[in-house]
Amino acid sequence: MRTVVSTVTSRGDLRRFIDLPWRLFDRRRDPQWVPPLRLTVRDALDQRRNPFYADADRELFLARQGDRIVGRIAAIENRAHNRFHEDRVGFWGFFECVDDQDAADALFDAAETWLAARGLQVMRGPMNPSTNYECGLLTEGFEYRPTFMTTWNPPYYATLCDRARHRKAKDLVAYHIPMGDRSWNMPDAFERLAERALRKSRVGFRDLDMRRFDQELEVCWDVYNSAWERNWGFVPMSKEEFVHMARDMKPLIEPRYAFAAEVDGRTVGFMLAVPDFSGVLQRIGSGRLFPTGALRLVLGKRHIREWRVMALGLRPEYRARGILPLFAWEAYRRGRDRNEVAAEASWILEDNEPMNRPMVAMGTRIHRRWRVYDRDIAQPAGGPSP
Repeated sequence: MRTVVSTVTSRGDLRRFIDLPWRLFDRRRDPQWVPPLRLTVRDALDQRRNPFYADADRELFLARQGDRIVGRIAAIENRAHNRFHEDRVGFWGFFECVDDQDAADALFDAAETWLAARGLQVMRGPMNPSTNYECGLLTEGFEYRPTFMTTWNPPYYATLCDRARHRKAKDLVAYHIPMGDRSWNMPDAFERLAERALRKSRVGFRDLDMRRFDQELEVCWDVYNSAWERNWGFVPMSKEEFVHMARDMKPLIEPRYAFAAEVDGRTVGFMLAVPDFSGVLQRIGSGRLFPTGALRLVLGKRHIREWRVMALGLRPEYRARGILPLFAWEAYRRGRDRNEVAAEASWILEDNEPMNRPMVAMGTRIHRRWRVYDRDIAQPAGGPSP
């Protein structure tokens, strides 16, 4: 059946865009899928209220075959990215589609046309809507339930991308730390090295003080933008965007696993691990906070024994002191003392050796992998706009 793609122009279409995953995925057929919070998806798309769009723009598309919606995609122009990296990259994200190449091609072509009209030369994705949020297409680890704020998709999505002229730009990996598995122990050599480095580096760790949340945010924002500055795909977050995201996360944070590193009284890095709410979100099912979803989140937090390490940053001038592995050691020690079951460190760039080496030295393994794709944009007649 012929695929027709249209832009999202009404509240009804926006609702259909957000609701589509519930129509595509079946919990019995896709038991790993975690229904997102609809409020979170809406916020990530909200051009008026989300500070990300102060320096970005987007267009949403729905694909239909007859009366049936068969796919969706967002085309995103991130001006902050292009200014920071001095390139002409456009982005696509929020992609969902049935197993139909015609539908996928129509969606990718629609996004490409929108990006080409803005003089962009490459389309990269998936980004929902940037590397500071959910990103990447799952290519390994389909059998695992995704941790909180990471993506899951059926295996056929990669085939749809490959056949649509996308090529690999970068892979992102996740490491599994089985703290509750008594048959697994961190190598003795790593523990000895960590304890020695802890003594030599003069580093101390402290819990982030949630009573001084605004002051802690100020420090973490500064560390975040300096720590990730040279990472592939990174875009500095404005203070407004950082605060917007952090305040949404505040009720979910456990201070014991959100801690900072200090050297001589100066905060030089921080680590943020959050409870893995994926199981709670599956039990909520609908993605709605009302009437009972919010209560389930609050009550469910008490029983979570699995965690996701989602941010770890260190000021560049302190990287030579061997402090990065100490974060891993400190997180493991805290989790072990509390009898946590497991943690996931995600995501990490596949070629980020300062991060990958400590994870391998700990004896952990990669158990999930996502791919970010590039596709060249065909330029409109007359060439790209200036």
